[in-house]
Amino acid sequence: MGDMSDAEIAARAADAAGRLLMELRAGGLITGPAIGTAGDLLANQLILAAIRERRPDDGILSEESPDRPDRLARSRVWIVDPLDGTREYGEGRDDWAVHVGLAIDGVAAAGAVAVPARGRLFRSDDAAVAVTEAKRRPVLLVSRTRPPREGPALAAALGAELREMGSAGAKTAAVVAGEADIYFHSGGQHEWDNCAPVAVAKGAGLHVSRRDGSALVYNQQSPLVPDLLICRPEWASRAIDALSAADRA
Repeated sequence: MGDMSDAEIAARAADAAGRLLMELRAGGLITGPAIGTAGDLLANQLILAAIRERRPDDGILSEESPDRPDRLARSRVWIVDPLDGTREYGEGRDDWAVHVGLAIDGVAAAGAVAVPARGRLFRSDDAAVAVTEAKRRPVLLVSRTRPPREGPALAAALGAELREMGSAGAKTAAVVAGEADIYFHSGGQHEWDNCAPVAVAKGAGLHVSRRDGSALVYNQQSPLVPDLLICRPEWASRAIDALSAADRA
């Protein structure tokens, strides 16, 4: 079962789950919050079946499955959010995503992010940051439903335009695609919210870290991740300094 690379497995699983979710929504049989619940479960079953078929010895941590403590003893753990942005999906928006990531020894090593409603698939082994217009104002992305309290101060410090968006994967994809420059979140996420986006961002050459510049570590006993910074490298030090100043204020 080793005929595919880890990134290929992640990409194919994310793409297939994304197409399934699009078909479910297009059918119109289920709507609102109920379609989010159904989509989560269906996409999760598909992704986990693919991982177990191709990497049967690896651990799995998924938002939609009971956590198994034996993953903590594994070097390789797949970290999955089958539908990131459930609310956006149920509302008919396009800023939701499918996350399939792989952590090896605590590092986001491979992964893929599908943004199906925008026809996009980003993978860690084939990602490159798009060139942006040199003179345009930088764009800072934050959560649509849980914007960080530091967002306005960070935007002011960087001279950035502040925009809200749904899924963490959709925000990361926008930075990779050159539509934004910085993505910041505080107030808590889980490992499945950002493992695959971080793997893709790293593969594209973006800066990824905690708000203080420290490394993100995965497959922890508690899957909570307090904060996240993904940005073009030229903004990293300025963003970290601005967030440090906000902490001292």
